[in-house]
Amino acid sequence: MLGCVAATSDTATHELGVLREGCGLLDRSERGKLALTGAGAVEFLNGQVTNELAGLRAGEGRYAAFLTHKGKMLGDLRILSVAAPDADGDGEASPVELLLDTERVALQELFDMIRRFKIGYQVELHKRTLERGLLSLIGPESERIAGLGEAGLPSDEHSSTPAEVEGVHALAVRTDVGVDLLCDSADTERLQAALLARGAEPVSEAAAECLRVEGGRPRFGLDIDATTIPQEAGLNERAVNFTKGCYVGQETVARLFYKGKPNRHLRGLRLSAPAEPRAELRLGERVVGRLGTVALSPALGPIALALVRREAEPGASLRVGAGGASAEVVELPFADAG
Repeated sequence: MLGCVAATSDTATHELGVLREGCGLLDRSERGKLALTGAGAVEFLNGQVTNELAGLRAGEGRYAAFLTHKGKMLGDLRILSVAAPDADGDGEASPVELLLDTERVALQELFDMIRRFKIGYQVELHKRTLERGLLSLIGPESERIAGLGEAGLPSDEHSSTPAEVEGVHALAVRTDVGVDLLCDSADTERLQAALLARGAEPVSEAAAECLRVEGGRPRFGLDIDATTIPQEAGLNERAVNFTKGCYVGQETVARLFYKGKPNRHLRGLRLSAPAEPRAELRLGERVVGRLGTVALSPALGPIALALVRREAEPGASLRVGAGGASAEVVELPFADAG
């Protein structure tokens, strides 16, 4: 079931070991991908998303959310500034394409938003989901496996650089846990085979999701949804710029940040037993949230992410669903997961 991941103990332990000490490989080509081109692409998108894009240079990237006028999330996305080769060699190449990478569940909302509001801008919208493959390398050996050399990628998350792996051209993108490689979809299998030959090990989505849950990073559609304001999910630092110009939903986000307190917070849960996503969470007799992603950690046992009301503070004990399981609320990221 989506959002609930598990594996046998031996398999989980081995795969988490690969992700922490080596390099795991996971095909994520199903993610939603669009592209914007044209002289007005950056200006247009900057007025729609929560992070600052003005001055975005080739090879840089941003993580952002796009919102309703009431500040609720329609989705989140990674924005990658991709350029043609710098013909002048002066390092001043400007982006010729903004590549947008989002959860598949948010793709239609992103597409509709762009179509609706791009009128009047010099912007063209292109579908890329089926045209681009996406392979994730996860672990400390990712850059070596990707063949990025001693210079590697810049340290900033979402930075990118062209790469070539055994004749396959790709875009290498820095992630919080390794390197993503985007290539033409026709080359995905060949790229995957080359990475495996270099020492990457295939891992399950369950293992990658366990690492994500331990790290406290929510996924749209699983842990956060269209009822979520970015601050509730702890996304302000990563996704929101409070000095940029206007964007859709800015008033609510700014007001909550400067004058209010969110009613909910993203928390970690240490479960007494595995449970199903969306199970009710109760503090006493009051429903304070629902389970998001559930994972079975070799180090921590069953754990989960959840948006819970602020009275469910770290240290509180919650009842989970109707099966008698309990959950301890903890701060994120989970401690002692390594």
